[in-house]
Amino acid sequence: MIAASPEIQTPRLRLRWITKNDAPLMLAVWNDPDFIRHVGDRGIRSEEEAAQALQEGVLKLYEECGYGPYVVSSKSDGKAMGICGLFKRDNLPDPDIGYGFLPEFCAHGYAIEAAREVVAHARNVMQLSKILAIVSPGHERSISLLEKLGMAAEGTVRMPGEDKDLLLYRLTFKSQTK
Repeated sequence: MIAASPEIQTPRLRLRWITKNDAPLMLAVWNDPDFIRHVGDRGIRSEEEAAQALQEGVLKLYEECGYGPYVVSSKSDGKAMGICGLFKRDNLPDPDIGYGFLPEFCAHGYAIEAAREVVAHARNVMQLSKILAIVSPGHERSISLLEKLGMAAEGTVRMPGEDKDLLLYRLTFKSQTK
């Protein structure tokens, strides 16, 4: 696998790796009621706790795996909208795509635009053979997005320390050899 690029772009969006300076954005994403309902409550309530969580999580992921989530921002005004990128879970065999957008940026097509670019980057640049996704049953908007990406339901998975199953989706890339 080839490491991810630290920045990718779409016609409307700039995606760049997260830094500790993004703690305010992550605090807002992690404490959004929809994020808490569908992903979980991280228990992070201050910018200092968010910066520490980034240091121990995302920033470590970049070092260890060569990929991670991106901050998604508008090219037109630079406003950060949320995150989208690849994660590595200890109990999953392949990277999984994840995303979280602030409420005011939902239902504008930003998540699918960012996710499509992350998928294309995973296939064409990182040369991954497949990616996964996990989603809460009943999270219809997220399930719809995964299906628009071409992902197919594979069954369920239970994350370590959790008491509820999540739906597991997979996208296998066709070989690029001719």
